[in-house]
Amino acid sequence: MIKENRTELIRVGNHAVEVPVEVMIEECEGGWSPYFSLEEAKKLENVRMALQRGDLAEAAKYGLLFELLPISA
Repeated sequence: MIKENRTELIRVGNHAVEVPVEVMIEECEGGWSPYFSLEEAKKLENVRMALQRGDLAEAAKYGLLFELLPISA
């Protein structure tokens, strides 16, 4: 099993957070690779829920917080 560090983007409405996560990759056939550990999945879910509540301070604890602005209408 190989572990890689990646960045996941969680977007809700006009906010997004870049969350650093560790992804596990299995080298055998028939697996569901790549996948997150339970802790990493909970971290991503916490970010999503914080953004849905509008709790930007909580969401920013997990990574870089962005406000998305449209360039044209």
